[in-house]
Amino acid sequence: MNHQELNLQIALSSFPGLVVQFHIKPDNKLVFDYLSDGCLALLGRTPEDLLANPQQFLEMMNVRERATLFKRLQKSQEKLTFANWEGRVWIDGWQDTKWINLRATPRRVSMNHLVQWSGVMMNITHSKLEKLEIEESRRKLAELTSHLETIKEEERAKIAREIHDDLGGNLTVIKIGLSNIMGKLQENQANLKAQAHGLEDIVDNTFNAIHRISHNLKPTVLDLGIVDAIDWQLEEFKKQSGIACSFFSNQSEIAMTSEQSMALFRIFQEALSNIGKHAHAKQVEVNIIRENCHVELIIRDDGVGIKPRDKLKANSFGLHGMKERIEMQHGALTITKVKPKGTLIKVNLPIG
Repeated sequence: MNHQELNLQIALSSFPGLVVQFHIKPDNKLVFDYLSDGCLALLGRTPEDLLANPQQFLEMMNVRERATLFKRLQKSQEKLTFANWEGRVWIDGWQDTKWINLRATPRRVSMNHLVQWSGVMMNITHSKLEKLEIEESRRKLAELTSHLETIKEEERAKIAREIHDDLGGNLTVIKIGLSNIMGKLQENQANLKAQAHGLEDIVDNTFNAIHRISHNLKPTVLDLGIVDAIDWQLEEFKKQSGIACSFFSNQSEIAMTSEQSMALFRIFQEALSNIGKHAHAKQVEVNIIRENCHVELIIRDDGVGIKPRDKLKANSFGLHGMKERIEMQHGALTITKVKPKGTLIKVNLPIG
């Protein structure tokens, strides 16, 4: 062994993984051409064992992992593209499962189109388990958020009923009492009549406030269906803001669960609120379209347009809330600045 070969051997032996060369025979059998000494530390087999019987490597995997590996290698072989595969192997001698990553580059080595891969296998168990743990934590957090949102909507509905029943009932009694008192006042008691009329106006205004608060807590308009609810909310926004609004739907009604319709309606309310506060728009266009098993809500204004940094602000609770609501329903939301001016919001919701 010359000096250069010795240096290469030392480098390979100290490499924190397995250096590998292999090819696939025409009968789809895997053959190892070279395995570094890292084979024993990574796979619990000596290079000599796997060189003599490559099938041992495949037997470490389940059927699904094996199929995925060959699928990646087949694609790499057809297009001579870099192969990148990760999967689990069972180390029988250690009674343990490892996640490994194979990264290899193919090249043709003979006229009969034989392809040989050269690359490395690495132990990615630690990073993979950390990733899976993070994904599991995110899943549990999403479930908790969804549960809290459900509880919040239930509590809102309860408060809305109590406001309507208790305060509304009390105000009705007060108004009846005021009417009785006003009927008994004499013509010469003009000041008392004026005060009574003033109190009656306050009661009427309070009735309106109760109706508005109850609706915000539990949008009873959703009982009419999501299309009519969005149309109604847009008309209310038009009256309050003075902004010109247009509405279109390709369906008179769209069937969806109460959770889905509530999520879509709350997102729509938040979008209109943001337009009213920040957009300085003169016109708003709203479309709700059903296509097969998806509903798309499109909201476009001609205002100043959202800035990319606005979507990244930590205190953008409205935007984050919109995104979280639709993700709970397995949907997607995009917010983009459009030319020549304005903002485009698209909400895509699968409804089955």
